[in-house]
This record gives sequence, C-alpha cells and structure tokens, in this order.
Amino acid sequence: MKVYTKTGDRGQTSLVGGQRVSKCCDRLESYGTVDELNSQIGLLITYLTDPLDAQFLTDVQSTLFVVGGYLATDNSQRDIRPGNIVTPEMVLAVEQEIDRIDAILPPIKLFILPGGCRGASVAHVCRCVCRRAERCILRLAECGAEIDENVTAYVNRLSDYLFILARKLNFDANHPEIIWRREK
Repeated sequence: MKVYTKTGDRGQTSLVGGQRVSKCCDRLESYGTVDELNSQIGLLITYLTDPLDAQFLTDVQSTLFVVGGYLATDNSQRDIRPGNIVTPEMVLAVEQEIDRIDAILPPIKLFILPGGCRGASVAHVCRCVCRRAERCILRLAECGAEIDENVTAYVNRLSDYLFILARKLNFDANHPEIIWRREK
C-alpha cells in the first residue's frame, strides 16, 4: 500500500464507500478533528505514569478510530460497517472511568483554570480539541447528516473524562489546582 495516492491533489477525498467529497466539507472537518484529538491523546499518554490511565486512553484511541470510521461514512449513501458502530457500552466505559477517578479526588468548589503539571495541561488541550470535535459533529448533524446519539454521547463524555483526568494528574503530582479568581 502506497502512502501517497495523488487522488486528493485537487482538494477531494473519498469517504468510506468511495463517494468523493471536498476536503473542506463538514464531514471531513468532523472526523479530521477526531483524528487530531487522537493524536493529542497519543501525546498525553507519554506524560502518564499510572498504567490504568495509559491503558484506558489507549482503548479510547481505538474507539476514536471507530468514531472516525462512523463519521467517514455517509450513512444516507451506505450502511455503517459493524466495526464503525459506537455502542452504549463504549459510552458506559467512559462514565465508569469518570466515576472511578472522581471518587479519589476532592470535590470541586470553584472553577479551575486549565493547567498545572505538564500532563494535566496536555489533558486540558485534549479536552478542548474534544469539545471542538463535538461541535464539528453537531454541525454535521445540523446540516442534515444522521448522527447516532451514541457518537455524540461518547465524545461529550470523553471531554468530561479528560477534565477529570487533568484533575487527577495534578492530584497525583501534588500540584495544586489553579483556581479562577474573578476580578472585582
């Protein structure tokens, strides 16, 4: 398999099933942003010391390939492949991981600014990219694409998870959270 095909040189690419579309279309923007998130999570993993966190994020990366495959398929033109279906169990796994981490952290009393240790800072960047991916997916739906509710639920929960993971990384590093101070 060649790395380059030259088929996209004129600003078009193929969706799953072969349909040609502009590289600037909302569908490409949605799964391209999911791909960017996946790459940022790969960077985040390099900062982790807890093997449970690293394994969970590696699983998330695999699920993001499922999300990308789903988004790369225009389901009005072609059926979604079974391997590109986001399941309620995938959403539940993220919820359970949020609950597991949240149980060990002190409660939030004030707004927290993004930052802290390097790993937490990268987790916040991932959270922001995840929120952008969510907006891209919702924009795609607003343009008429049918988007399964498990896809949007998964991406929404994932951003919550990345927030709680950032808190955990600061907690593990004994780095105080940066509290937002409202100007008077």
